[in-house]
Amino acid sequence: MKAWIQILAVLLLVASMVLPAGAFTAEELDISVNESGAATIDFTYSLSWLEKFAVFLKIADPTEEFKKALQKYSGGHSVESVAMDDQTASFHVEGFAKVRAGENGTTIYTTPALNFEDAEKALKEYWFAPLVQADFSPAETRIVFVGKATKTYNDTSTIPKISVELN
Repeated sequence: MKAWIQILAVLLLVASMVLPAGAFTAEELDISVNESGAATIDFTYSLSWLEKFAVFLKIADPTEEFKKALQKYSGGHSVESVAMDDQTASFHVEGFAKVRAGENGTTIYTTPALNFEDAEKALKEYWFAPLVQADFSPAETRIVFVGKATKTYNDTSTIPKISVELN
């Protein structure tokens, strides 16, 4: 049995040297803010075969890394994992957006700024970082406020703090 593990390890090492580097790609980030300021956050990404193998072996977990990043920006609120698979992760974050009363009965929702460059820095700390090329900037980011207003960003590594005033 040990011989098979050694052969598999050698084959993986050779394949990682011969084949092109893997590529983690952030596809979509959807943030839906409700009346209380809580958000449902859906993150869709794609992994190369090498990265899928790393996730399978529990060497790397993009969902866990994204959860850690969300906790950093959540202002101390807990981040609850709702659903996960090898291409999507969904989270619920209480208090993601700050909510305050505006003038004339309006409500102002303010989300924190998000910076995906921090995830790239975190990736560089792993031993397998030279084997992957990561693009943490979602192709499309949509932030929906109470189903009434939507802000959209394309291929950007930073999302500014957003304030929206709704009736």
